[in-house]
Amino acid sequence: MEVVTIKTRALNLQFWLTALSLLLLPLALAGCGVDEDDAEADGKLLILEWSGYEATEYPQFYAPFTEKYADNLDEVVEYSFFADDAEALAKVQSDIGADLVHPCNSWWQLYVDSGLVQPIDTARLSNWDKIQPDFAAMGQFNGEQYFVPWEWGYESMLVRADLVEEVPDSWDDLWDPQYAGHVAIWDSAETNYVIAALALGFDPWNTTAEQEAQIEQKLIEIKPNLLTYWSDYTEAYDLPASGDAWIVAGAWQDAYAYLQSDGYDVVYVQPEEGRLGWVCGFGLSANTADLDLAYEFLDAAIADESMAAMANEYWYGPANIASLPLIDDFVVEVMSLDEAATLTERTVFYRPLNEEQRIARTTLWDTVKASP
Repeated sequence: MEVVTIKTRALNLQFWLTALSLLLLPLALAGCGVDEDDAEADGKLLILEWSGYEATEYPQFYAPFTEKYADNLDEVVEYSFFADDAEALAKVQSDIGADLVHPCNSWWQLYVDSGLVQPIDTARLSNWDKIQPDFAAMGQFNGEQYFVPWEWGYESMLVRADLVEEVPDSWDDLWDPQYAGHVAIWDSAETNYVIAALALGFDPWNTTAEQEAQIEQKLIEIKPNLLTYWSDYTEAYDLPASGDAWIVAGAWQDAYAYLQSDGYDVVYVQPEEGRLGWVCGFGLSANTADLDLAYEFLDAAIADESMAAMANEYWYGPANIASLPLIDDFVVEVMSLDEAATLTERTVFYRPLNEEQRIARTTLWDTVKASP
């Protein structure tokens, strides 16, 4: 079975691409900036986006907008695509002229600090009061709203329950010798740093130099248990389906749902430390001149019917909590959407990283992989 994937978020982050793009940011801003007074509205939005979210291919994700412009949608929106958040940031820095960008929350602060996005006037969004407050708060910086959260999901341990004697219930169980040679972990510096920190009982976003050294050693010590580092998201389905991997760490909930629906005996673990969680959303370019059209698009994106369509298509969580009655029962169950009140208590959501933290974690991960 071919697993549908929308995006590969930060898959095997490319250290030099990220580092170079961040180091060149001041030059990009100085040389490519556009004065708001000089920008001219052209009646067409350029959206920097993950493949799989296009309004032209998935009009149901933006129903009020796409219904209004059904006769000339290709003339109203166009897309530039990115494969991971590092590429998205680099494209915005190069000033490709995007009006809207759709990064994930651990990258949001870099956009704000660099002046690449402008504050969102939530009074212009009729559906704003339906956004989950905790998600809305993630998009706030310096007392202003800079990002409109749209979709969210989990990362956890996906386990072939029929192949293990004990289903793990803690991130630290990934190091248990009983799973030797049958653990696959996502080739992501950011994710594995958080997993190791949680396994050691550390706050992943407030680590000391001594704790960082312990995290590095902890990640090296998992190697006897590893089958492989996975990078292509289809592997999160294929590896447990084949039986080669008993545990896939960092897997999203949709891989679990596909395997379960195909009859595999799988468990999507709720670790005692919490599942990891991600949120992605839209930012408004600092230089867009098509503000009215951009706000119209954003409001349509977070409308009840739009959010439910996205959730039902991809088995992701919607930022709009009022869309719940329109979402399939299966998706509600897989995502625990009816337990929204406890979501942030039982989920460790990624937080923004600054330039220094991101480069340091990528360097640490490269060191881990290169070690014997």
